[in-house]
Amino acid sequence: MSAGPAEKILVIGPSWVGDTIMAQVLYKHLVAIAPRRPVIDVVSPTWSLPVLARMPEVRRGVELPVGHGDVRLGLRRRIGHGLRSEGYDRAIVLPRSFKSALLPFFARIPVRTGFKAEARFPLLNDRRSLGPELDQTVKRYLALGAAAGTALPESFPPPRLCIDQQNQARLIDKLGLQDERPVVAMMPGAEYGPAKRWPAAKVVKLARRLVDAGNAVWVLGSARDREFTAPLDELGAVPGLHHLCGQTTLADAVDLLALARVAVSNDSGLMHMAAAVGTHVVAIYGSSSSGFTPPLTSRSDIVSRDLECRPCFSRECPLGHYRCLTEISVETIERLVNRVLSDDV
Repeated sequence: MSAGPAEKILVIGPSWVGDTIMAQVLYKHLVAIAPRRPVIDVVSPTWSLPVLARMPEVRRGVELPVGHGDVRLGLRRRIGHGLRSEGYDRAIVLPRSFKSALLPFFARIPVRTGFKAEARFPLLNDRRSLGPELDQTVKRYLALGAAAGTALPESFPPPRLCIDQQNQARLIDKLGLQDERPVVAMMPGAEYGPAKRWPAAKVVKLARRLVDAGNAVWVLGSARDREFTAPLDELGAVPGLHHLCGQTTLADAVDLLALARVAVSNDSGLMHMAAAVGTHVVAIYGSSSSGFTPPLTSRSDIVSRDLECRPCFSRECPLGHYRCLTEISVETIERLVNRVLSDDV
């Protein structure tokens, strides 16, 4: 007996790197539970298309060239109208904004699922409540992919991004990364704001200690992170220390992180990326919570301070002291990194 045609699903994806990676759990689950492998397309900002290309569950990314908070009603209408011929069976709207629900409405997709929020009643016809049991981002994504009232799976496959070995070799040659020493990746940026960033002085001190101990240190991040990480340049030409912020794309970061033995990162998109390529993560949490957005891997160490004012989830410290970050010592992080490098994990 035939299982019927494969379901065609359009997902309105998140607008942050980490959330984009965590959403792969949903795509994996949709593939696992379907009688026939579904067709999954994901609407996403331009920057995330190379990341989606590393997810075998996704057929294609549908470019939505808008920035954070940008409505662009006419653009969303045009893209939605252009998708009508695809014949999607349902849409899953992961963000909770009003604007994110517009495109599947314009595309006339018969089933449009999303959480109740921002007066989206006319745009969604399968509206879900956001209950307290959905206490993690990944659980919320899974809940939207399941039939209403269905219990969440007790376990789920973590994100796993594909690696391009040819691009790895190209990057090693282009960036001069030929080195036999163990690689420690450091990602000191956080697009969200300073309440997620471990202080730059501590980053510099840790990087120097790790290099002096015989490791190679690759500092990864965007061009915008370069201002925050500029103190690294004051060290001068230190053998083994490579300040790569602004020199790599997101796809490049996927391939470089897969070569690292351990990654030290704030709660950021690159932290989730490191977890998704199998690298051990030492994750530093400031204003945010590892309970809400943990690295989805068993190979991680979580570092945070137990303060009554955190987690506050603020972009900047409301009290002005940033103790949740300043009280995390270089020695604490160094000890965890060395434990991984010695394989004592």
